[in-house]
Amino acid sequence: MNSVKDNLADHRFELAIDGSGEFAAAYYRTKGDRIVLTHTEVPERFSGQGHASQLARGVFESLRAAGRKAILVCPFMTAFYARHPEYSDVVDDGSTGEKT
Repeated sequence: MNSVKDNLADHRFELAIDGSGEFAAAYYRTKGDRIVLTHTEVPERFSGQGHASQLARGVFESLRAAGRKAILVCPFMTAFYARHPEYSDVVDDGSTGEKT
């Protein structure tokens, strides 16, 4: 299984896709001690294959391990969280849907 890496320089979490040289990315900005997840991208040719969900799991697990909270602006991350309430300890529910 591929692991999610935090690319601090580019403000995104990345998931390498099956040795293709391409990656799925979850872009963010910081707001105090929170991570604001703003946008998720998967290369078109890999769309619908579960890479975005794998990325989301990795992002939430990474934030959990670091003791950080996420503010969800990205529609995909918001929808993923709605299907996976087990990440409620990671998501700052009071700030979901914040405007960027």
